[in-house]
Amino acid sequence: MNGTANAASNGAPQRVLFVTGRLAEPALRRTLADMAPPFAYDVAVLKITVAALMTTPWIARFLVVPEGTELIVIPGLCEGDVGAVAEKFEVRTVKGPKDLREIPEMFGKQAAAPDYGAWDIEIVAEINNAAKLPRERLRAEAEYFRASGADVIDVGCTPGLPFPELGDVVRELVAAGMAVSVDSFDAAEIRAAVEAGARLVLSVNGSNIEVARELAGTGTRVVVIPDFGGGLDTLDASVARLEEWGVPYLLDPVVEPIGFGFMASLERYADARRRYPAAPMLMGIGNITELTAADSTGVNAVLIGICQELGVTAVLTTEVIPWARGAVREVDVARRLMRYAVANKVVPKRVDDRLVTVKDPKVLRYTEEELRALQAQITDPNFRIFADGETITVLNDELFVRGTDIQEMFDQLGVAEGTHAFYLGKELMKAKLAITLGKTYRQEGTLQWGYLTPPDDPKREHVRLTQRRRRRANGG
Repeated sequence: MNGTANAASNGAPQRVLFVTGRLAEPALRRTLADMAPPFAYDVAVLKITVAALMTTPWIARFLVVPEGTELIVIPGLCEGDVGAVAEKFEVRTVKGPKDLREIPEMFGKQAAAPDYGAWDIEIVAEINNAAKLPRERLRAEAEYFRASGADVIDVGCTPGLPFPELGDVVRELVAAGMAVSVDSFDAAEIRAAVEAGARLVLSVNGSNIEVARELAGTGTRVVVIPDFGGGLDTLDASVARLEEWGVPYLLDPVVEPIGFGFMASLERYADARRRYPAAPMLMGIGNITELTAADSTGVNAVLIGICQELGVTAVLTTEVIPWARGAVREVDVARRLMRYAVANKVVPKRVDDRLVTVKDPKVLRYTEEELRALQAQITDPNFRIFADGETITVLNDELFVRGTDIQEMFDQLGVAEGTHAFYLGKELMKAKLAITLGKTYRQEGTLQWGYLTPPDDPKREHVRLTQRRRRRANGG
């Protein structure tokens, strides 16, 4: 039996057993008391100082489970599979969060709702200036976009630059199982791409609308935009002809960059929705993310929220500028979050935090009083490092050092051995980064970067503890 923190949200346990070590017991009891959970609970304090040194077979050997327990929560940093505990006691067992202060979220996460994750906005990811790219680079970009969540790979042509390999490129991507679109106004390029298997054309208007007549019966959709220099009214004639020919289409009133009519273009989208209440629509959100010097996570979240409320069913984006790298993955997260928020009439908060990258959704803190109480229980010289959002604290059985200048703090620790000095320098720098950006610091764990967070390496998390245990066994 395998379990994760979110598993605790599936079903409502009546009695929960929390397992911990001696050092963490006061903090765990305080967290549970503040949480006031809607279930009965017990705390099992095993005969070990640091909970992270537990293994699941060891827990199974020494744990005593009270009668009536329906869920066992063991420390998140324990090594081993929870099945060792679950099978012995025949009780559902999960690993808790790696920071016990996150236990309230573990039991209240809205994202565990069974309907979370659905979406109704299609992602079209553009490979810009595809004609200038080597074939292997173009294929790699397409694979990257598909892995990031794109539904359609858009081959972007460059006006005035011949692209004789366009048909071959489209055929290759289609053969690899990708849905492909072509971004061009050139009738010859559109024909070549559609003949090779492209099933979406960006874009047509009064200047090239005749090429769309040739697409009737192919199942190819076209994106129709206003005539150059014209307003929303110019869509009417193009839409009438597409409907006459039986060519499926998406409306794109064209979103403009900030400073060049952004707000007016949003009003066009709203107006288009009123004029064509049932028509599919597309928004080229890359015009905003690529041309706004801001992290794209928040920009994409707001844009997808706008699209969700307007009923925009497709977005076109790309990842050319460095600050927009990852935009496709961000849109994939955002479309799920915003659909859930709009469909359930809840604000998009405390549902899915993966778009909070630079800062943290919540900064967990220890007070100096709590840390000094912890120090009173410590009997070994190993350094523990904490960050409370503003200050860093390093403590062991003798030293209690607080500050924000990590060089000054390091000098006070009196560490000369190279490996230990490297370890402390790395952790202090991470703690400094955490208080600078407003993030939660966890010793030996990765900082949280939303959807960009790399997985913790359990082996690395336990290296220092395992080495320490081995040294003790050898009399060191």
